[in-house]
Amino acid sequence: MKALIRDRYGSPDVLEVREIDRPVAKQHEVLVRVHAASINDWDWELLRRPMLPLSRGTPRVRILGCDIAGRVAAVGSGVRRFHVDDDVYGDLSRFGSGGWGGFAEYVCAPERALTLKPARMTFEQAAALPQAGQLAVQGLYAAGPLKPGLKILINGAGGGVGTIAVQLAKLQNVEVTGVDSAAKLEMMRSIGFDQVIDYTREDFTNNGRRYDLILDTKTTRSPFEYARSLNPGGTYATVGGVGTRLLQVAIFGWWIRLTTKKAIRIVALKQNKDVPYLNERFEAGQLVPVIDGFYKLSDAREAFRHFGAANHKGKVVITME
Repeated sequence: MKALIRDRYGSPDVLEVREIDRPVAKQHEVLVRVHAASINDWDWELLRRPMLPLSRGTPRVRILGCDIAGRVAAVGSGVRRFHVDDDVYGDLSRFGSGGWGGFAEYVCAPERALTLKPARMTFEQAAALPQAGQLAVQGLYAAGPLKPGLKILINGAGGGVGTIAVQLAKLQNVEVTGVDSAAKLEMMRSIGFDQVIDYTREDFTNNGRRYDLILDTKTTRSPFEYARSLNPGGTYATVGGVGTRLLQVAIFGWWIRLTTKKAIRIVALKQNKDVPYLNERFEAGQLVPVIDGFYKLSDAREAFRHFGAANHKGKVVITME
């Protein structure tokens, strides 16, 4: 089979499409013929550097890609939920031997990592949903159910999480502001954002406006700056960003909550927990993933460069065909 391999950390230039042996499903695994996989922040970070600072040498994860969609090609003897020719999708980042492996024509995945794909959902749409969709749900509901009249801000709103989150949030009677680059603002308006902010022209933490919930995909500022943009009793929820800033959120979040009654939270992904909800919203016509691409596996370097430049709108999806 063909797979996107890297033997060292670095830029997208280290990625190569090679022929390798097709994996074989173990007892509780499913062999999936991958039709599409999407790029996540984890893929980008793992491409360039090890997750642990002291790690050296050949990367343990040689085939990146965790959000996959495809068709079951074989099942292990202990698999009960799936059969050959079922269409499935899911997040493989914390399952299997080191996880990932999605940027390949075939991948083995534990049964519990997958769910059936709705018939109307394309493989590309399914590959765009697992991580971004669940981070959107878990970030939006970090402080409990959304109540009518809430003012919500999404930072990094033109990417995968933001373009899904706004569609889910607007199912309630809330106002949603999105922050991203100027090139994405028109698309953001078209999918439901009530207000949009070009971060190169306006600092939302310093414009005097206040929000009940801030969902952040970037985390590039001090938690104290985010806290001043919250209404009393408001919540700041981050789902990713710069490591040093995330550390500050973890360290100072309790102090901010103690002194201001504003919640500062890091949302840790609960993997594959909310896929049924995402399926329901898709089948109800209330959620359509925004996809940037499609790129073929042979164009994967270009796809990663596009993702790394943060110019993508929604999810960058790579097809194996």
